[in-house]
Amino acid sequence: MSENCTHDCSSCSQKCESRDMHVAPHKDSKIKKVIGILSGKGGVGKSLVTSLLACKMNKEGFKSAILDADITGPSIPESFGVGDKRATGGDNCLYPVVTDSGIQLMSMNFLLENENDPVIWRGPVIAGAVKQFWTDVVWQDVDYMFVDMPPGTGDVPLTVFQSLPIDGIIIVSSPQQLVRVIVEKAVKMANMMNIPILGLIENMSYVQCPKCDEKIYVFGQSNIEAIAKSFNLPVLARIPMMAETSAAVDAGDIESLEADYLDDAAEMIKKL
Repeated sequence: MSENCTHDCSSCSQKCESRDMHVAPHKDSKIKKVIGILSGKGGVGKSLVTSLLACKMNKEGFKSAILDADITGPSIPESFGVGDKRATGGDNCLYPVVTDSGIQLMSMNFLLENENDPVIWRGPVIAGAVKQFWTDVVWQDVDYMFVDMPPGTGDVPLTVFQSLPIDGIIIVSSPQQLVRVIVEKAVKMANMMNIPILGLIENMSYVQCPKCDEKIYVFGQSNIEAIAKSFNLPVLARIPMMAETSAAVDAGDIESLEADYLDDAAEMIKKL
């Protein structure tokens, strides 16, 4: 591969051997589909969307898993109430932590002696750890694996896109005015890497009055529909801000939530 490689194989005339850089999962793993959850910035709710989608597909009878690629800021274990657990392993493998409902999880917190210890690593080391979550972990009979990626378009998303056979990504956004910049960065990266985009999910979309059911747009009226249309992408869900959601996540009981607003997203994933 040329040192000036842009990673855009679609416009490249080079016949480099590294064009397909996907790495094989552990020999005992069985994974059917891999979906990346991506955003151009932090704080929009990628981990929440990842967790809710895994729970949704699990409740529909599919075996789901989460590969937590946010090495320095993992939040998946706490959402499922398994933050105090540690990963186990054999001579040449690791086993994911399994939740009460059977969702398989692998996160950096499962490997730390103290879950509150910071991970102070440089980018290439972090990217290497993410790749090991794919190659060294035994994922058992997974129908849908969701990869919770850190914000931005740096080392980890690049490693995930190049190393894992991603079947599609979902881009998470929020209603603020800078949403177009968020979406455009993620869309352009996915296009450069030739990764299919399944659609957009808007988090923190509105608050619904418990008395009259009126939708209150705390951040102002969203223009997600217009943005999605400009990129020829569907809006898969608009997730409301609800006290029940925050309470369930804080209690480590996210599996108890009924996320009907993700029905369209679940149908899109099943079409894979």
